[in-house]
Amino acid sequence: MPQDSKVDFVRKTIESRDVHFIRCWFTDVLGSMKSFAFVPTEMDNAFNDGMAFDSSCIKGFTDADEPDALAFPDPSTFQVLPWRPQTDAVARMFCNIKMPDGTPFDGDPRYILMRALAACAEAGYSANIGCELEYYYFKDNQSTDVLDTGTYFDLTSLDHASDLRRDTVLTLERMGIPVEYSHHEVGNSQHEIDLRANDALAMADAVMTYKLVVKEIAIKHGVYASFMPKPMNGQPGSGMHIHLSLFDEDGANAFYDGADAEGLTPVAKSFMAGVLAHAREMSLITNQFVNSYKRLCSDELAPTHIAWTRSNRAAILRVPKYRPDNADACRIELRSPDVAANPYLTFACILAAGLDGIERGLPLPGPCEASHGHGHGHPCAKDRLPKDLGEAIAAFRESQLLRQTLGEHTHEFLVQQKSAEWSAYQSNVTPWERDRLLAVL
Repeated sequence: MPQDSKVDFVRKTIESRDVHFIRCWFTDVLGSMKSFAFVPTEMDNAFNDGMAFDSSCIKGFTDADEPDALAFPDPSTFQVLPWRPQTDAVARMFCNIKMPDGTPFDGDPRYILMRALAACAEAGYSANIGCELEYYYFKDNQSTDVLDTGTYFDLTSLDHASDLRRDTVLTLERMGIPVEYSHHEVGNSQHEIDLRANDALAMADAVMTYKLVVKEIAIKHGVYASFMPKPMNGQPGSGMHIHLSLFDEDGANAFYDGADAEGLTPVAKSFMAGVLAHAREMSLITNQFVNSYKRLCSDELAPTHIAWTRSNRAAILRVPKYRPDNADACRIELRSPDVAANPYLTFACILAAGLDGIERGLPLPGPCEASHGHGHGHPCAKDRLPKDLGEAIAAFRESQLLRQTLGEHTHEFLVQQKSAEWSAYQSNVTPWERDRLLAVL
């Protein structure tokens, strides 16, 4: 739809749906949603000139010496928020952040992904991405008291969380976000909703919308939804499994080759090799918090080995076996990212790594189909993801590919921000230490 037609659609919807407030949505570098609202009379100014705000208050944006920035709403992302009142309704649009001279702001995560997609298009491809997102329901945000003791695919009568998932899925679909599956996950009170594949930018917007919808519906039901990567001991962490395929300029799946033993083209194999080659340095993006490595290092269901597979849970990259003769279904699944990752930066880095593999013609090693397990004696254990945030920072700091993909500004911010987080964590005395040492030393 041409830009003018999209703007006209927004105008007509505002009038027909009694919209009185429009929220501008964007994320900081760490993936936290930011928002401010304007009224419909300011819409022309917003589309033509942008909405001014102080960007020095946003993590990873500008400093106090250059605080001025502009948010330009993307009319293609306009949606009325279903959980808000339908009288004096509220709508939202995702925004692109620009500098006062009209140039894109290098530190805007949405722009970083758009830049990566432009590189993908220049190479002759478009990216199609679907996401499986896991999370927990707790009674409140002050504890990890669960709502149920179910496990994978459980269905029980009077299952409170089934209604929560139902309301969440219906809300997502009202916002134009199609859902493939929803079900109980392995952990007590852990759940998963899978989003149907879409182009990469739309999927990143959908992931951010999804997180907010899950939390809003939980609040409506008087409970709390958490996207913490590893909220409890003895229970699995929450991942964001990313399904990705490239399509060529003719609309054909560039990963599928029915005549190949693995069903994969040389493009797919080199893309996978690129992702594996850069997996360690990408960990700071795909697993960005101290807590992320509690999931990776202590959870048998989370992958740690830099290898690919058809079925081995310990490998980070999988080629699903579903519908092997269906060209459109051919894809790769990256299983290491957690649900707290910024989807814009995550997708951008995965694409950059894969395209680097294609450009250099990297060979794909053989699959690791050994039995499940995470120990150092595991056949796939030669190359592993970082064991903690400190190792992830060190690998990320030296990555020229990610410095180029994210831009100098964002790369340097993440090194500084995450180094401070790691230092604060290392100096913190935990209850685990006090419980074991205070009374005996």
